[in-house]
Amino acid sequence: MGDEEASAGHLDGPGQPRDDEELLAALRRGDEDAFRALVEEHGPFLLRLALMHVSSRAVAEEVVQDTWLAVLNGLDRFEGRSSLRTWIASILLNKARTRGKREGRVVPFALFRRRYEEGTGPALDPDRFQGSRGERPGWWASPPAAWESPEEQLAADETRRVLLEAIKELPPRQRDVITLRDVSGWSAEEVRNALDLTETNQRVLLHRARSKVRAALEAHFEMEHAQP
Repeated sequence: MGDEEASAGHLDGPGQPRDDEELLAALRRGDEDAFRALVEEHGPFLLRLALMHVSSRAVAEEVVQDTWLAVLNGLDRFEGRSSLRTWIASILLNKARTRGKREGRVVPFALFRRRYEEGTGPALDPDRFQGSRGERPGWWASPPAAWESPEEQLAADETRRVLLEAIKELPPRQRDVITLRDVSGWSAEEVRNALDLTETNQRVLLHRARSKVRAALEAHFEMEHAQP
């Protein structure tokens, strides 16, 4: 997400709200232009985020619509402890997770649910590191392959599909963190506020998510290179 989206509520044009406080006041007055601009600015991002949690675009669109209704109904209760963008994303995530639970995507028991949401086990296959009898225990035995022209590879449609599928297959908390940080360009602080995470937990979840996504991309590139 670029600098122009670094602060939610920035609208263009003379007389338009320029920050959260002014935008919130306009929304509470029932300013339809302000709400329309808010939807146009954040709608695509919310749809992408919802798609990471539910089974189809149609369901994701329903989640986004429910989110906007909740935003309108909750404007008077919003206390401004976070940015509008963070607050709206939090609403979307809660609704997307609830919808995902209905589709059987979340384990019901509290302990197993937490393990499922955050993911357990090593971020990388332990066999990729040297064991105690290796020349350098703990060092790479099978280091990550260097990518040729990574920007071009990641821009390819098929590679992008693999990337998004890998993210969608992550445990929910890892999926949320990497989507907000690496897909949408949020800061670590914004992500911690939106997901109610500690600094350490957010860092661990992001590391695990990035490692798994990179592994999926490595497998994809290896398969491509192996083809005649």
